[in-house]
Amino acid sequence: QLRLVQSGGGLVQPGGSLRLSCAAPGFTLAYYNIGWFRQAPGQEREGVSCIRRSGGFTDYRDSVKGRFTISRDNAKNTVYLQMNSLKPEDTAIYYCAISVYSGCDYDLRHYNSWGQGTQVTVSS
Repeated sequence: QLRLVQSGGGLVQPGGSLRLSCAAPGFTLAYYNIGWFRQAPGQEREGVSCIRRSGGFTDYRDSVKGRFTISRDNAKNTVYLQMNSLKPEDTAIYYCAISVYSGCDYDLRHYNSWGQGTQVTVSS
């Protein structure tokens, strides 16, 4: 497995913004499709967004469309998840992961390397 290192996250008020980062020390992240997932307490892990290695294709779950933006900076070997207009229901631990699948989807079986997770809490 490959090691991913996440940063960002924290506590923000409803309507606020956060940016999550997913870096890959020691290997080239640009070769891989990347997904962002989240898991709220007592809930299953769910896909949030994914980006193909070319960066030309992205996807979002319906509940975050128009609010979240996934991007990648190959020069910095990092993938980002910009989260705007955050809502309390976005509260969860967020994970980035590397896909072994040629497409961009949220089947957990297609992901074999995960970041350590970062807490996002949206609360007033």
